[in-house]
Amino acid sequence: MKIRMNQQWLWALPFSFAALVMTGCQERPAPQAEQAATTKQEKVESIPLIQAKVVPVKLSKPEACEAEGCMQYDIQTVETNVKWIDDYFIDRVKKADPIAFSTAPNQKINTAEGANPNLSQSSTYIRFVSQQYDQATFAIQTYTYSAGAAHGMYHQEFVNFDLKNKKRLALQDIVVKGAEQQVLDTLYDSNSLWLDQHSIEREKLKLSDNFYFGANGIVFVYPLYELASYAEGMTELTLPYVALNKLVKAEYLPSLPKYPSL
Repeated sequence: MKIRMNQQWLWALPFSFAALVMTGCQERPAPQAEQAATTKQEKVESIPLIQAKVVPVKLSKPEACEAEGCMQYDIQTVETNVKWIDDYFIDRVKKADPIAFSTAPNQKINTAEGANPNLSQSSTYIRFVSQQYDQATFAIQTYTYSAGAAHGMYHQEFVNFDLKNKKRLALQDIVVKGAEQQVLDTLYDSNSLWLDQHSIEREKLKLSDNFYFGANGIVFVYPLYELASYAEGMTELTLPYVALNKLVKAEYLPSLPKYPSL
């Protein structure tokens, strides 16, 4: 009787061992920490590393003429590995200079005796500036010279993109709601020496929606003549990152070192 019971035990052993092996082979759910790390890695990989080059735009009218004269256009845009960014800039230049893309024939220039046809120029140059993880900055540089003018007019507009949400960032997107006046006051205080030298009072300074993320702070850019003379060029006022705590949304600020309080 004892021998028979041992035989039954030995007969059941292979099945028990097989069940144990099958249980061990089943895929076990990943630990929560591992799952979180995988999700974070997927988010990182979804942010493209911008690759860009400047390319000329094919124009229907590189020279558009009316009776008084002609305007010559030179438009160069940026070509990147992100299609929606390329589309954004093409749409911008088409809206800015629709005549250069028009298929309508040019008008005849007035060549009557004594007439002096004018030749003006307009150029646009778009370039990639920098990328900080999910934020990318580009610049649109324009120059226009009207025939007979003492000098041409130039402008540089910075365009900041949120690569994660695929949108352009306006100033209202990054500033904490209701903190605009504090930002303006802090900007004035941070640049008071230069502003005093140019006789710009506090109430005359406005926030510019033309800005970029610099090495030391957010740089606000002002057009020609607004704060300084033509010879001084476009004015740039820097608002240090260390002064922006609770004024700008945390996701748009760099990680700053924390120093022990004294």
